[in-house]
Amino acid sequence: MAKCYITGLGPKAGNNRSHSLHATRRTWKPNLQKVHIKDENGRIIRVYVSTRALRTGLKNGTIERA
Repeated sequence: MAKCYITGLGPKAGNNRSHSLHATRRTWKPNLQKVHIKDENGRIIRVYVSTRALRTGLKNGTIERA
């Protein structure tokens, strides 16, 4: 599974709990989007970015979408 290019956010693991409290393993995957952004050198690269990081970066101007 991919990670967020900016925050490093990846899948989290835990348990599903039934009504009788039986535990089965499961994962929570982040909402990653494939976007084209400009890096520090001005080159356009395609990366996976979480939606929260994308919204915050666009608002603050730290991410420039290509």
